[in-house]
Amino acid sequence: MSTSGSGNEGPQTERGESDNVEGRRLPDRIEIPVIRGEMVHLRPAAISDLTAMDHLEAFYNSTGITGKGPEAERAVVNAWVRRSVAWSKGLAPKESGVGDPESRRTLAWAMVSDADPSQSGAPDTSKTGGVIGMIFLIDVDGWSRSARIQVVLGKDFRGRGYSRDAMPRVMTYGYAAAPTGLGLHRIWVAVPEKNTRSISVYQSLGFMVSGTSRDALWDIENGKYQDQIVMDALADEYDPIQSLNAFGMHVIDENPGVAQTLIARGYTTEDGRRMTAAEAQRHASEIEAGLAGKAADRDGARGTGESADSKVAIPSSPSPSEGAPQIGPHAGADKSEAEHGEEGQTQEGGGHNSSDWAYGSSKAKRSKRAWWRNLGHGRDRSNGGGR
Repeated sequence: MSTSGSGNEGPQTERGESDNVEGRRLPDRIEIPVIRGEMVHLRPAAISDLTAMDHLEAFYNSTGITGKGPEAERAVVNAWVRRSVAWSKGLAPKESGVGDPESRRTLAWAMVSDADPSQSGAPDTSKTGGVIGMIFLIDVDGWSRSARIQVVLGKDFRGRGYSRDAMPRVMTYGYAAAPTGLGLHRIWVAVPEKNTRSISVYQSLGFMVSGTSRDALWDIENGKYQDQIVMDALADEYDPIQSLNAFGMHVIDENPGVAQTLIARGYTTEDGRRMTAAEAQRHASEIEAGLAGKAADRDGARGTGESADSKVAIPSSPSPSEGAPQIGPHAGADKSEAEHGEEGQTQEGGGHNSSDWAYGSSKAKRSKRAWWRNLGHGRDRSNGGGR
């Protein structure tokens, strides 16, 4: 993140965060980074992209996804993009045309697919210049180091795994300390209670339910109020390596915040060298495979009537406080090629195990050849998915 006019950072707290007023001011201008994924790449959204969102029918069924009516959803997306463009130009919030009295800012990225519809069967994006939707960090609060994340996809691009590719990469940037990222402490989402598919996906990405806003939304289909579920992920709890690995996504070293994450999460080899993203991902796979194997042993013991206590206890999930993870001697071993489903296949009520550790599903299948990779025929894998 390239910034100007951000002020003195001031003294640091034990978390390494600035503890004075100036240090918690957002910069007057921000350079929104390009972020690369495997299925999509993210570029700063432009006001001209709003036409593409209309063409994509991106606000179809917004009442079921976010709880807002389609006109309200369209209005806020327009406002978010205009605020993002204004911030990138160094304009004050009131100069954006959609001012914010709390001086909170928004970042907007266009999600661009490079899949070839003729080979992959993906919907045609020729009329939108490859744009399939947008992803936002909304109401970026410098004082509380908090922001809300939201993805808005075109009607024909939902349930294909695009959110799972984009969200961890944007969150990695958001959590990274300035000047690389925004230095956020908390990223959160708000979901209608009946949108169990999204709740399950967010849990799999590392979000945890933190509260419920009772009767906060009107469910027009059923003619009644519904609760809004608030979920969040904190910087010292969230591990994007695990989050991407859970869906067979590769970490891309060059993306903003990845290098800081590898250091912050303690991904080091036995000789103390910082792992590359690929090494860290292999290590994460080994941890997950070990947890799943031990969980299977435990479940098998219970199924045969054998006491689970006679088996090896399942270790707790890795955390920064437990010290740096060490890469094992079998880091290069082949991983399971079982395919993992995505949003369109998630069962209602939560397709993933919910535990104290958001990535701790013993049933989750890991893959680097997941079905959705067929969407990217012809992409140069060595270039992180780009052509």
